[in-house]
Amino acid sequence: MTDYTVGFRSLATRAGAEGSFQKGKDNLLFYCGLNIGVTALRKLCYAEAPKMAEFMKTSAEVTTKFIKAEGNVEITIDATKVNTMGGWRDVKLGIFSKRLLGESAFPKDYGKRNLPEHTTRVALAAIEKKDRFRNRLKEWRRRLRPGLTGDISALADGAAWIWDIVRSEFGRVRECLDVYHALEHLSGIGKLFYGEESSAYQKWYASAKSDLLSGGYTLIEKRLALLEGDVRTDRQRESLRRLRGYFLDHSERLNYCERLLEGRAIGSGQVEGACKSMVGKRLKQTGARWKVRNLNRMLSLCALRYSDVWEDYWRTAN
Repeated sequence: MTDYTVGFRSLATRAGAEGSFQKGKDNLLFYCGLNIGVTALRKLCYAEAPKMAEFMKTSAEVTTKFIKAEGNVEITIDATKVNTMGGWRDVKLGIFSKRLLGESAFPKDYGKRNLPEHTTRVALAAIEKKDRFRNRLKEWRRRLRPGLTGDISALADGAAWIWDIVRSEFGRVRECLDVYHALEHLSGIGKLFYGEESSAYQKWYASAKSDLLSGGYTLIEKRLALLEGDVRTDRQRESLRRLRGYFLDHSERLNYCERLLEGRAIGSGQVEGACKSMVGKRLKQTGARWKVRNLNRMLSLCALRYSDVWEDYWRTAN
């Protein structure tokens, strides 16, 4: 492949990470006056990605920057599907980040508060089996030493595989079920019982939401138990049974009131945002189907771009 300068490679891979290769080509020409073919841009990105993955894996700068950053650690994990030559596959994502505590808030005000921005973040993503992904998280835990400078929170949706990894690799950290998933489940059962457009639903959901945010499992279980008397169909009965089991499984992760008063996050929006922006926006282009090897290369590139070490990589690139 033609030798490109470090500056050109930086611009080209950034363009390749933020849109299709065709769009990246067009943007480089329009904004920078740089002309490169789509095929050449694709090859350049594929060639640079393994170097980026190696940098993330071995660079002391990544470790030092994370440890020195202020704030408590948040670990978020999720998965999103991407179309490959072998069909739709799960891309697993993990993000280590730090955030300072925000202002204390009461449950009724949680939607109005503005949390501080993260002071640092390191992202990883790949199509790989659960055990390999677990091992990668273990290695990152060893490198970043997340418990060194503050406490650790793990925030995620209700997927059992995520919490299995959290417990096995990070121990008894501060676990929190993503509040938006929890509220979505509550909303669904309310609509099933009372009808989406009814005033009865609106009243019930407002009360149930308040119970969840202020009292966690204790109050929400009482609220759902009262619904037993309103069951009219088998579907309602089964849906209610499943929801009560869902909240029971996550009973220790519903500590929203405590976290709000402490100025902490109660949602896993960071990793869900990464699923959409880091992965979806770039790798779910209309009609795109990836070879897994090439997709994992692009995931390494996108993960570096999403982390806050992009400039650090290019300072040492040759």
